[in-house]
Amino acid sequence: MELDPEKGEKPGSPAAMLATRAKRARERAGLSFRALGEKLGYPHTYLDRVERGEQLPSPALAETMDAFYKTDGLFSDLRALALAVAAETPKWGHKVLSAEQRAARIQTFNSSVVPGLLQVEPYTTALFVESMPGKDAENIALQAAKRSHRRAVLSSATPPLYWAIMDEAALRRPVGGSAVMAEQVQYILHMIETNSAVHVQVLPFTRGVHPLLGGSLSLLTLRDGAQFAYVESFASGVSVEAPADVMELATLMDIARSKALDSGDSLAVFRKYLKEYENDH
Repeated sequence: MELDPEKGEKPGSPAAMLATRAKRARERAGLSFRALGEKLGYPHTYLDRVERGEQLPSPALAETMDAFYKTDGLFSDLRALALAVAAETPKWGHKVLSAEQRAARIQTFNSSVVPGLLQVEPYTTALFVESMPGKDAENIALQAAKRSHRRAVLSSATPPLYWAIMDEAALRRPVGGSAVMAEQVQYILHMIETNSAVHVQVLPFTRGVHPLLGGSLSLLTLRDGAQFAYVESFASGVSVEAPADVMELATLMDIARSKALDSGDSLAVFRKYLKEYENDH
């Protein structure tokens, strides 16, 4: 599990939180990896991988860490939660979830729903209720909480530049009803107006056809300059890393952006829909 928790940043997953807490506990104890390894009875290289987020601790190591640091089951609980999250996240989504925490820039287009990092929990819950038939309420609540937790990346000490393009269809479709949509649109407006790292444009129906109809595309630029694309459709997704393929997808994003409204006109559209949904409930 590839993670890169950095000092001063909010962790993006239970696994990243475990790594951060392990490092913090060792440093507070004033121990080197070798000294800690001698006390716990584990190789110092293993402990180093745990702190760097490259490997989850075994159940035995998590219990040993809890006993040594007197953390009342914290590491065991985080390990269990990390495994649950990994099990519930489709394999094709693991890379993008990790990369969000290390991104310098995130560009995304969504043709039918509000982008994940801008969703409020009631909106996400309503989506999952319809898209996860047969799942119980507890499972749906877990998925909604996971997506809500991802939003923390936009309010971290060093957030990535986040540039989203939304098809107007995402605003027109009343996911969860008028009250939920009013809360959702209000949150998007709040993020645009209070977070200088967040830019959202609307691609209106009046602009006609564009090259990203019916799908979702994210372009991520990491802090080390690496780039990759993530294309998602119904129940599937794929990460694209070949430079030529990423460039081709970036061109499609550029064309969609060229058809979108500018910031001022997009704000007007959001306010229009907010007023409509507020008047409906």
